[in-house]
Amino acid sequence: MSHGSSRVLRLDALARVEGEGAVRLRLKGEEVVTAELRLYEPPRFFEAFLVGRGHTEPPDLTARICGICPVAYQMTACQAVEAACGITVDGPLAQLRRLLYYGEWVESQSLHVHLLHAPDFLGCADGVEVARGHRTAVERGLRIKQAGNAVVEVLGGRPIHPVNVRVGGFHRTPSRAELDPLAEQLRRARDEALEAVGWVAGFDFPEASFDGEFLALHDPGGYAIDSGGPAVLPPAGSPGGPRSLPVEEFERRVVEEQVPYSTALQSRLDGRPYLTGSLARYALNGRWLHPAAAEAARGAGLGDPTAGDPCRNPYRSIVVRAVEVVHALEEALLIIEGYRPPERPYVEVPAREAVGCAATEAPRGLLYHRYALGPDGTVTRARIVPPTAQNQAAIEEDLRRQVGARLARSPAAVGDGELAALCERAVRNHDPCISCATHFLDLSVERE
Repeated sequence: MSHGSSRVLRLDALARVEGEGAVRLRLKGEEVVTAELRLYEPPRFFEAFLVGRGHTEPPDLTARICGICPVAYQMTACQAVEAACGITVDGPLAQLRRLLYYGEWVESQSLHVHLLHAPDFLGCADGVEVARGHRTAVERGLRIKQAGNAVVEVLGGRPIHPVNVRVGGFHRTPSRAELDPLAEQLRRARDEALEAVGWVAGFDFPEASFDGEFLALHDPGGYAIDSGGPAVLPPAGSPGGPRSLPVEEFERRVVEEQVPYSTALQSRLDGRPYLTGSLARYALNGRWLHPAAAEAARGAGLGDPTAGDPCRNPYRSIVVRAVEVVHALEEALLIIEGYRPPERPYVEVPAREAVGCAATEAPRGLLYHRYALGPDGTVTRARIVPPTAQNQAAIEEDLRRQVGARLARSPAAVGDGELAALCERAVRNHDPCISCATHFLDLSVERE
């Protein structure tokens, strides 16, 4: 609504974003004075809940943080506790963990591509409207998602908040006969995922670029998901390749701060906003994609990943996510093909007084956990840094750039509806998971 020289615009309901948040812009002519991503859900206190619990409990408790990516929280919690206790899980158990993680990648990325993000490119309000005009594509996306859910269910015991994961491995490991039926479903999903890449590659992508630093796991020789360590890719135009950021130095380099308008902490890397997630993973590790995924990326116009060509356009993140689904399915099939049941479903992880930290790649980006354990294994301190909290400052920078560029072209011609749609799309490009529940975003624009 307008009041003289000031104008306030409110968008009270934005589906296709997990959680509750708001965007507030203050404009002066064609200048964006402030852009604030306000995450106003109540604090959830999971770090405090963990204090006083035994060292075997974090995987089950942290899985409840998110209904879409519980495996990410479980895997990171397991690795951090195992690091504190001096235990490394490798061999078939590590492969099973990665297979479980790939299942989550497939279901989460497929959900985002087909139902959360695609409507922005097709002029639709939601996935239901997309299904009316693109039924075949939506049904294909749901079948791909079902394949990912099936992997999580077989290995995790159920498709949401898995219960079969434990520190040291699993409560129970599957037989070869249990995994064989999954392979056929994954092969069908792989073929359909390749079709999905071609579908999203045909969307109309606005010009935009994130030219800051990327942060993702980096493990030369593989498209890192649960191995290697964090690495930083310098801003566009800067010399040099990835720089290692040892996970033990994460909290010294990545500093969280409370801002007055958000209940989530904001992160900065060496004092600067940065981006984690699909674009960062692809930029740092694209040359190690499975060959079928690399070929799909080239065909989708992402350049040659084997040459280290990054994609910096946030709108094209939907294409990168679709390519990652192909990669996850191909790699999952390779794990099943070579699977031999381990002798034991887990290795013992005896308690000791120590501190351990770990990072893995959740679908939305790098996820960090640290646990301090007492002599009997009781958790005395816990720290969890999720991807969306890390990306808040970068999303605000993105809003400033995109809104400023649009106003510079013709400030008088920008109506409330166009500005609201632009901000919604800019936020959704990064697939924020605000609380792991779905729904609302309020947008306020003040013009001077």
